Amino acid sequence: YGADALRLYLINSGLVRGEEQRFADSGVRDMTRRAVLPWYNAFSFLQTYAAIDNWAPDKGMHFGDNVLDQWLMSRLQTLKANIATEMEAYRLYNVVPELFDFIEDLTNWYIRLNRARFWGEEVTADKISAYSTLYTVLIELSLVMAPFTPFLSEYLYRALSGLTGKSPQPHSVHLCDYPKAEENYVKPGLETAVDRMQQVILLGRQKREDVKIGLRTPLSKLIVVHRDKDLLQEMVALEGYIADELNIQAIEYSSDESAFIELVAKPNFPLLGKRLGKKMKEFQQAINAMDADAIAALQSSGSVTLLGETFNLEEIQVLQQAREGTNTVSNSRIAVDIDCELTPELVRGGYAREMVNRIQRARKEQGFQVSDRINVRYHAQEDLRLAATEHQAYIMAETLTLEFVAVDEPCATATEIDGQHFSFSLSKALNTEK
Repeated sequence: YGADALRLYLINSGLVRGEEQRFADSGVRDMTRRAVLPWYNAFSFLQTYAAIDNWAPDKGMHFGDNVLDQWLMSRLQTLKANIATEMEAYRLYNVVPELFDFIEDLTNWYIRLNRARFWGEEVTADKISAYSTLYTVLIELSLVMAPFTPFLSEYLYRALSGLTGKSPQPHSVHLCDYPKAEENYVKPGLETAVDRMQQVILLGRQKREDVKIGLRTPLSKLIVVHRDKDLLQEMVALEGYIADELNIQAIEYSSDESAFIELVAKPNFPLLGKRLGKKMKEFQQAINAMDADAIAALQSSGSVTLLGETFNLEEIQVLQQAREGTNTVSNSRIAVDIDCELTPELVRGGYAREMVNRIQRARKEQGFQVSDRINVRYHAQEDLRLAATEHQAYIMAETLTLEFVAVDEPCATATEIDGQHFSFSLSKALNTEK
């Protein structure tokens, strides 16, 4: 698995706390899976698309006003500050969890949500901003992680510096000054808003799974529910990402939590059973009977007094339940309500996304490059053909198709979508200019 993975595993182990440690290969493998490979794949993503667009940092860096660019730069500063704090106190075992969180944000959120910006045909100011942000974050991350992953940090530092075609200065990442957090990039409110956006997306996926509606089928409306109006206002700038990730046509906001959520207080039996003993049943009834005002007071102050005894939020757990007649799901940070009613138009939108998925899969299997433009001939049953006609522009844009033509006879690649026949054939477009 490599020296860096072993090093991360040992830094993250009980040994650094002076505890015993039973060595396990699975622990080293986990470091490769969660840190080393995703980090390298982020670099590989930048390298691939920078080569396609002939972009290099020495040709000019540009930072625009994209909200996720600003968020990632802020997250980088938070990472640098937190790691510096932990290193000052010799708590090296707290570094790896920070790295895990950041790489998760970098790969599974920033890159995934911004892929379309890198895929775009034209080299726009927004695309240069995306390249500049990703390049800056990756090269700074190589500096931040150099003491912990010295080999991969050195490789990525030299490879990223090599995008300019020149030898890096200094020649090694280990000769660079250790980076410090830059306060002018820090946006705590934006970091909180993006965290809540992530929770909204996760809750939306959970609700879709509950009602068995796949992500490729669009839904008409989602309501983001939170009592903090300022936070909801921050999230407005992120709603495009929520809509894309959850395939939602319209997003609304509500600070009236009580219309969607009912708060319920429950005793933490393992803790209170030991403390209250035979009086547990009496207090259980009192806790279960707490009304909305009493629960709100507990949440705001952190404690509540019942029958002469004071309890904290660990001893009394506050749970959120969806009100009857709503489609609400929630966690301790935010709630969403989704309109799950399907119309024929929404179903056809799902068919279009399924077509994109099948064509993209065939592109890969047939050896097309990521930048290749293609022509598509397809044959489909009535509902699918109607979906292809209604969503032709979307299908062509997503699959880099220049010609999308319906034919009367079945084609070479055959499949089914919702029990209906769909077949197609791909060919490389003669006009491949971007």
